[in-house]
Amino acid sequence: MKYWPFFHHDITYKPMGCVMDKINIAIDGPAGAGKSTVAKIVASELHYTYIDTGAMYRALAWKALHTDTDIEHEASLISLLENTSIEIYPGDEGNKVFVDTQDVTEEIRSSEVTASVSAVSAHYGVREQMVTTQQRLAMKKGAVLDGRDIGTVVLPDAELKIFLIASVEERAQRRHRENVDNGRPSELQTILKDIQVRDEKDMNREISPLVKATDAVEIDSTRLTIEEVADKICALARERISMS
Repeated sequence: MKYWPFFHHDITYKPMGCVMDKINIAIDGPAGAGKSTVAKIVASELHYTYIDTGAMYRALAWKALHTDTDIEHEASLISLLENTSIEIYPGDEGNKVFVDTQDVTEEIRSSEVTASVSAVSAHYGVREQMVTTQQRLAMKKGAVLDGRDIGTVVLPDAELKIFLIASVEERAQRRHRENVDNGRPSELQTILKDIQVRDEKDMNREISPLVKATDAVEIDSTRLTIEEVADKICALARERISMS
């Protein structure tokens, strides 16, 4: 099985290869815009490595909730991160996420984690460690990263930056369908409110707020299928590669 485990202190990353015609792709946007799904498709189509940055923060949020760690207390979260092993293994059916050898792939998508992850990711010290890891993983090029600040903070020199948006209603519907399909409890109106709160927090947080990079290409996915969005990004990537 292919793998790229990463740890808080010791990164042993096995990249898919480094060739001169590969670029880094940064995909940013609000919660529920389809970033992760699109990023996985794009990475697969281009034979790139998908680096799931959101899962990193969700894994820490999950650990904090299960150890009664105050998610508003930065020093406590940093200490927790420094003593936590987070591993992500790509697979044919999506990434598997492990925290201290425990498979938490499904647990980190719970409503409790979703409601907590913005607070966890807002701390400077936490983001500093996470961003350093993400940058090291992308050093060899040929990486697709998605998040809130990939094009502005994590990979400001990415050759292709995408800002993916969709209406709040459409994003809530997508998250609701995803929960139902995966057998998770789900209430559409609750998800809608959660997304609105998440947007507010992400756009107004002091550290690395959600903002469109000046050189990002904006794509509105409200009326597009995931495949159509991925095709647009792949076409842009091939265009950028041909120009390099």
